[in-house]
Amino acid sequence: MKKNTLEQLEKTLGYTFTNKNLLKTALTHKTYAFEAPTPLEYNERLEFLGDSILNSVAAEQLYKSNKYFSEGELTRRRANKVNNKFLAERADELQIGDFLLLGKGEQKQNGSTNKTNLANALEAIIGAIYLDSDIEHIRHFIITNIFTKDF
Repeated sequence: MKKNTLEQLEKTLGYTFTNKNLLKTALTHKTYAFEAPTPLEYNERLEFLGDSILNSVAAEQLYKSNKYFSEGELTRRRANKVNNKFLAERADELQIGDFLLLGKGEQKQNGSTNKTNLANALEAIIGAIYLDSDIEHIRHFIITNIFTKDF
């Protein structure tokens, strides 16, 4: 880890992990894992899970708050809320890049500010929080930290 601690990130996220390894995995880029001397899990599987949960929560929020929108309009609005650009902005606000574990080459290419890396790490954190808690905790996290404005 960099000089910032996981506890600092947990405070920023507003969630304290019971299983700290889930958070560390969520922050581990595959380039870091591939350079590790022993096999190390990286964030892609958690990202997959987090992406699905994020889409579900976004769909639920849009459905509840927009009674008269068609399916097509709901789909367009959800796409605006869960795209990489939007998620990278939220990840940047949460300073997630300061905690990413990156391989040497990825570090040289400023991977901690790469929008794709940031968005992916945020989705992985969502997956990690879900596995560490339950759907209600992750719903609260998403609404509070990602969908900070009304739909």
